[in-house]
Amino acid sequence: MSSAWLLNPRNALLVVLALVALFYIALIIRAMTRGVREGQRAVPSAGGLGTGFVTNFFDTLGIGSFATTTTIFRLRLTSRQKTMWALVFGLVATIAAILLAFLKPTLIVGRGIWFGVTLALLVLAGLLVLYFGGDPVDDQQIPGTLNFGHTLPTIAQAFIFTTIVPVDPKTLILLIAASVLGAWVGAGVVARWSRKRIQFGMGVALLAFAGFQLLTLTHSNPTGGTLLELTGAKLAIAFLGNTMLGALMTLGIGLYAPCMIMIYLLGMNPTAAFPIMMGSCAFLMPVASARFVRERSFDLRASLGLMLGGVPAVLLAAFIVKSLSLTVVRWLVLVVVIYTAIGLIRASRRHAESESSPAPSGATPDPAIP
Repeated sequence: MSSAWLLNPRNALLVVLALVALFYIALIIRAMTRGVREGQRAVPSAGGLGTGFVTNFFDTLGIGSFATTTTIFRLRLTSRQKTMWALVFGLVATIAAILLAFLKPTLIVGRGIWFGVTLALLVLAGLLVLYFGGDPVDDQQIPGTLNFGHTLPTIAQAFIFTTIVPVDPKTLILLIAASVLGAWVGAGVVARWSRKRIQFGMGVALLAFAGFQLLTLTHSNPTGGTLLELTGAKLAIAFLGNTMLGALMTLGIGLYAPCMIMIYLLGMNPTAAFPIMMGSCAFLMPVASARFVRERSFDLRASLGLMLGGVPAVLLAAFIVKSLSLTVVRWLVLVVVIYTAIGLIRASRRHAESESSPAPSGATPDPAIP
């Protein structure tokens, strides 16, 4: 590796990202060691691996992973319901593949064996999620689990898109630094929140995500411009905006959609949004994860499922699939996310009402916890 190669800001950024990845791997080992010592399960479940694959596959294609993962974490199905929905999903996927093969053969046939393998793995992952269920995660630990579990797949995305998409290095580095600053502050706050506040905050965050998703589906997003660099007031606005988005991401609102809209409004080329938002997440998420790990505010088993299932999904989506028509998937995600958001807000209200209701007469107060 020559000094001239390192003097290129983009290459230097990739080196720093590699160091961040090493730091994160050390954090994973530390969290696993401590978790096993404290009696936690450090082996992901089949449903957890399926969750990681499905959510990160669509994350790489631009849908996002936080909202969909939160929905799966809060999915509560009986054994009979799991079997029924797994059979329905498998049947629908089979019929859809047959219809596409006849009606639009170019979508499947002729795109190579790896494309077929990828779609088969995606269907299998969906079946695992429905049949085995995602790992049940306490609402209070969902923000930490999202950040800790999705970091490694996001770092893989950042390596890919920072390499292939051009954007001004100064703009890219400053906006990444802004998101990291916001994440460090935000994670320290969210990790200490009560279950009621986290439930309400995640519900509002999911509704915000649904709003951005609706803008995309109705083609109401700004179209962007041609800039690959920001200067002056526009750069200052973008720095402050990405700082706020970094803080909000620790609560569970994905950075991708709002960051993309901000980039468009500032007149940047739409392709410039990808290295900015993925690079931001790749650097801010290890920082946020370190705070959540220190506060023990995450679920180890669910996080490992997101990591190990997510990285292969990112590589297949980026290099094999590259692009798909996701309109139907986006509408489905929108409906499910709104349903989950309402459920979280209602749960926070029930929690608040139970806290405010008087204790029954004769009840023994809980002992003080030192």
